[in-house]
Amino acid sequence: MNAPATTPERITLYDHRHARRQRGKALSHIVPALVLLTTALGAITGAEKLTAVTVLEFVVGAAYLILLVRELRQLRRHAHHQERVAWLELAAAGILALEGYHILHRHHEADVARGVHTFHVLPYLYFGLALVFVVLAFNLYRINQRRHLHLHAEGFGGRVGLLSRAFQYRWADVDRVEARGAADVLVHHTNGQQELISFARLHNGPAYRDQLVAHFRQRQSGEEKKIPKRRGNSLNGRFFSY
Repeated sequence: MNAPATTPERITLYDHRHARRQRGKALSHIVPALVLLTTALGAITGAEKLTAVTVLEFVVGAAYLILLVRELRQLRRHAHHQERVAWLELAAAGILALEGYHILHRHHEADVARGVHTFHVLPYLYFGLALVFVVLAFNLYRINQRRHLHLHAEGFGGRVGLLSRAFQYRWADVDRVEARGAADVLVHHTNGQQELISFARLHNGPAYRDQLVAHFRQRQSGEEKKIPKRRGNSLNGRFFSY
């Protein structure tokens, strides 16, 4: 039996605070972006010397603000939109790398003035964070897809938390599936064991729980249709119905 045509076979699940976290993450670098823009504008107006770095600061700061507005508008229209590449994370990586460069450059000038060389951890911490953001930019899509519900003809599977254990059930091993509480489902195994799966901390968790239960009931309905409804006795190879 196939899953309903209107239902995606593999559904990406989201934490109930996903949209709020996305907005907070998007706004987390707005102050550094404004600092970069202010520094770059000072160079453009002649207050400071115009260099390739200040031009880069202007480009990165402006790009981040533009991407931030775009991200917030998309979150307002569709809180769970996903892109293959998180461009906002790349812009954040640029901000962190430039801030690390500025800190390193200022410390270097101070060391030259004192005539003493010192090692400073903070710039390299910023560089490390920038690298983390680059990695996230190309992997957030796959990370978010770890939490999912997979409905298919042979059974169902999924994962309700990014770090939680994945589950996989085949109809041959499942006796029944029943709803429990507001957003939980209890899976009864054919060997008598039971396992509770909770969708309570997920966005639209009760709806996905109901979708899973409906998937099982549709399978049951399909199995019942395969059972012959004719009843009777046979005598000498002949069938007599009653």
